[in-house]
Amino acid sequence: MSTINQETFKSGYVSIIGEPNVGKSTLLNGMMGEKLAIVTPKPQTTRNRIMGIVTTDCYQLIFLDTPGIVAPKYLLHDEMVKAAYRAIKDADLIIYMVDGSQPPPTLEAQILERIHETESKKVFLVINKIDLIEASTLLPIIAQYTGKYPFDEVVPISAKNPGDILRLRNLIVTHLPTGPLYFPDDQISDLPERFFVAETVREKVFLKTQQEIPYASGVTVEEFKHRSNGKVYIRAIIYIERLSQKRILIGDRGGMIKQIGKLAREEIEQFINASVFLELQVYVKGDWRRDARKLKEMGYA
Repeated sequence: MSTINQETFKSGYVSIIGEPNVGKSTLLNGMMGEKLAIVTPKPQTTRNRIMGIVTTDCYQLIFLDTPGIVAPKYLLHDEMVKAAYRAIKDADLIIYMVDGSQPPPTLEAQILERIHETESKKVFLVINKIDLIEASTLLPIIAQYTGKYPFDEVVPISAKNPGDILRLRNLIVTHLPTGPLYFPDDQISDLPERFFVAETVREKVFLKTQQEIPYASGVTVEEFKHRSNGKVYIRAIIYIERLSQKRILIGDRGGMIKQIGKLAREEIEQFINASVFLELQVYVKGDWRRDARKLKEMGYA
């Protein structure tokens, strides 16, 4: 990148918040132009704050994808909601994202109250999934939300549409102040490779299993070694809460865990650009979602 003009260069933190399954991670990946956050059809997929950094000669945008805001059922949910609200405080600009094809979020009043506490921050309402609604219903949806909060911008989009993503990104830039280059221009996140490897494995668990198993599972990477033969050896542990869940996750003759491993390995190889030997192990860690010590051990607190 050429030398930046300090007088005109813009930069800032942009937090993406909202309830589960509104498309926050899809938006982050669209802004990045590559997959950074895992995406599944199931709600509550994102558990951590994930940073994505977009840098050009004119600006640096630091996006913070956050867990969906829910009414907590487990201690894990408490930590997820705390992570989302911390991201609001860290932001220069807040994107409140909603699903235009669904009724207003059940926690809307709580979320808007938290946003209101930020006072001077810029706030965008981004109405996602407009490709799933009739055009005639869009204006009433906008009116429904804008009557509750004085948003700086209201942007209807489909997060899967590159044109909509570019339009939103350009609009964000116009609202950000001039500022420094916070991160090197070739850095795309502040998280280590191990985090993305663990998230990739967890995504495949979400995609291949049903009912409570995806939500009762957590992944840690115990070993990540570059071997002399050029391969990267990765050993990851999938934690589950019940022995019965472990049996299902492993599957008949190990069939399920082999499928999960194959899908994860292929994607990890693309991400780190190296051949990978992925070893997956499944351990029972009883009620880990309710236990503060276990949450900390797994990186969620």
